[in-house]
Amino acid sequence: MADQTESSIDIDAPASLIMDVIADLPAYPSWSDGITQVTVLEEKDGRPLRARFHLESGPIRDTYELVYEWDGDREVSWTLTSGDMLKAMDGTYLLDAHGDTTTVHYRLAVDVKIPMIGMIKRKAEKVIVDTALKGLRKRVAEISPA
Repeated sequence: MADQTESSIDIDAPASLIMDVIADLPAYPSWSDGITQVTVLEEKDGRPLRARFHLESGPIRDTYELVYEWDGDREVSWTLTSGDMLKAMDGTYLLDAHGDTTTVHYRLAVDVKIPMIGMIKRKAEKVIVDTALKGLRKRVAEISPA
């Protein structure tokens, strides 16, 4: 799975607040399109290590599990361990703080069990990444102290 999609967005908040939003997996249905439920299966130090997601986005419905690796308030990566439609999903949020603003970089590579042309898969990844970054920025703004 060498191909991946990358994008970034600037958010007017400290990296620690943004990482707290990213780590609050059960809240994802309120801001992440298509995610209907998240169950944290294992955690350490208040951060999820393993979680089960339920996705309903148009005709796509899936239940999948991810394992997470955390690097403080700078980076989190995840890998798919099981899924109904998904064969692989590797992603990373990398946060780069610049004073009162943080640049959030998001990398994602997805593979599905059904045959799909690479170009269509990359386009779907791009939509997922861009939608997630915009949703993250909106969620951080909602909970950020004024």
